[in-house]
Amino acid sequence: MPTIDQAKAREFYCDFLGFSVDFEHRFEADMPLYMGVSRTGMTLHLSEHYGDASPGATVYAPMLGVHALHKELSDKKYGDGRPGIVREPWGDVLTVHDPFGNRIRFSQDMGGA
Repeated sequence: MPTIDQAKAREFYCDFLGFSVDFEHRFEADMPLYMGVSRTGMTLHLSEHYGDASPGATVYAPMLGVHALHKELSDKKYGDGRPGIVREPWGDVLTVHDPFGNRIRFSQDMGGA
């Protein structure tokens, strides 16, 4: 039985964050979905399989261009998904929360452009 709303996941990861679907896999038609998405060299694997992860997980994503990503996401005016940038001792961090209780922390170190 699916554990996430697949349409909501696609809307968030593809439409809002700008990832593209690389692959989808199911062992059978009514089995959970395992999907890979990517954007500019970053790949995420999204899974409906029980036990693959717990809601509330955090992914740390070092990158360049966090301010450009912030502007891109802000311009989309995605519901209440309007994250800000926080300056931390190690760099600028843009945290987004997916509809399933997980976080992605896009982080640019202080030396990055």
